[in-house]
Amino acid sequence: MADGSPIRTLEAVDADALPLDALLADGEPVVLRGIARDWGLVHAGSRSTQEAMAYLRGFDAGVPIQYSFSDPEIEGRPFYNDDFTCLNFEVRRGLLAQVLDEITDHLQDARPPTYYIASLLIDRALPGFSQANDLGLAARGIEAPPSIWIGNRVVASCHFDAPDNLACCAVGRRQFTLFPPEQIENLYPGPFEPTPGGQVVSVVDFDRPDFARYPRFRTALASARTALLEPGDALFIPSMWWHHVRSLEPFNVLVNYWWRRSPAFLSSPLPALHHALWTLRDLPAHEKQAWAKIFDYYVFGPGERAGEHLPEQARDLLGPIDETQARRIRAMLLARLNR
Repeated sequence: MADGSPIRTLEAVDADALPLDALLADGEPVVLRGIARDWGLVHAGSRSTQEAMAYLRGFDAGVPIQYSFSDPEIEGRPFYNDDFTCLNFEVRRGLLAQVLDEITDHLQDARPPTYYIASLLIDRALPGFSQANDLGLAARGIEAPPSIWIGNRVVASCHFDAPDNLACCAVGRRQFTLFPPEQIENLYPGPFEPTPGGQVVSVVDFDRPDFARYPRFRTALASARTALLEPGDALFIPSMWWHHVRSLEPFNVLVNYWWRRSPAFLSSPLPALHHALWTLRDLPAHEKQAWAKIFDYYVFGPGERAGEHLPEQARDLLGPIDETQARRIRAMLLARLNR
């Protein structure tokens, strides 16, 4: 499925001229054509799949890695069984060279087994790779250790990530379909556990959407944004945007950078969501409405509102959170949860 309006594109972007501040301020997805066109891996892949694999082997540190595997029956879609209680693939441990060999054995298969190395930290597994394959985010003061994604024709079900994401297509083409965060209800998120890749995913099969079972998905499609990335292209995916990713070739490689704009001492919001499900969701409706007002006042409204009527020295948690306060909040929460 590739329906949807095209994602805005910037042509022939140079990495050293990446308008990152503007992208972050705009908060919209953007295709960056050719930004990784000079990468060594992109050049190797343009010559052949074998040269792309040889290029990766040249940096392989030989460390054990984790990857997903399944028989041809899943058609490249790591997902669930019919009742969403188990995953339809297995997680294996092995070596990168072994996975590349096995993908090679099935390059000509019409329905190959699924092989998928996801979010492998490059500096650990492929030391030296980034010297010739990098966008220079560290030079801008952005801490975003690159990860690499390697596999054959794999479909990553629609999901969101909390950090901002810069995804660089290095080998093979990738089809992206994006949805803004407010479409969550229309995408029918699946269970928190288990998940195919560590994040909640939409349970809608984008190839064969069951509109009788998931009728609101039609509404989501009206907001869809799409892009086809060629090797050397990148896509900026803002925080919390849902994205469905399809690898289109018998061998595909993507490099991505995740980073958060908030200080490192601020925790992930996901545990707060879990805690709210535990403590708030099943309250009587009138209590939930009251708590919604409280959260709007303290959390979701202007950050300074709840403490602006107090002297600065009396605001405590109602003022900006610093590292010391973050440690104190963490200790307080652990103490209360462990009672």
